[in-house]
Amino acid sequence: MAMEDKIFRVLVPMEEETVNKDGKKKTVMRKVYPGYVLVEMVQTDDSWYVVRNTPGVTGFVGSTGAGSKPTPLLPDEVEQILKHMGMEMPKPKVDFEIGSSVRVLVKPFIDFVGIIEEILLDKGKLRVLVNMFGRETPLELEFDQVEKI
Repeated sequence: MAMEDKIFRVLVPMEEETVNKDGKKKTVMRKVYPGYVLVEMVQTDDSWYVVRNTPGVTGFVGSTGAGSKPTPLLPDEVEQILKHMGMEMPKPKVDFEIGSSVRVLVKPFIDFVGIIEEILLDKGKLRVLVNMFGRETPLELEFDQVEKI
């Protein structure tokens, strides 16, 4: 439906389970949350329409009524589910180094120059020290909110 730019991944959480059938051990895949599907998407009116009108979809976790939008899972919840399945969250590719200089691209600190103090990969953020009024002030910024100098 040409939604690749908004709907990225559809996942049915599964795990391996060993069962005894006819006296033999057999490994089968079992749904972790039967009846549930996880959708990684940018929630716009168009993408929401496509998911909501997919055959077999009857409701959503966190929605309060017909047509209301669901509540997204927290990153920690998604990470826990993926680990349970033997998968990992994709880690963002980082081209920053501690001690290097960056320029802030967002208000209210736009065009301030700072030094990277810490890289927080799990949050997708940097801790940057900028000089404000003669004092070093820490800012926590996302990777796309700064540029390398």
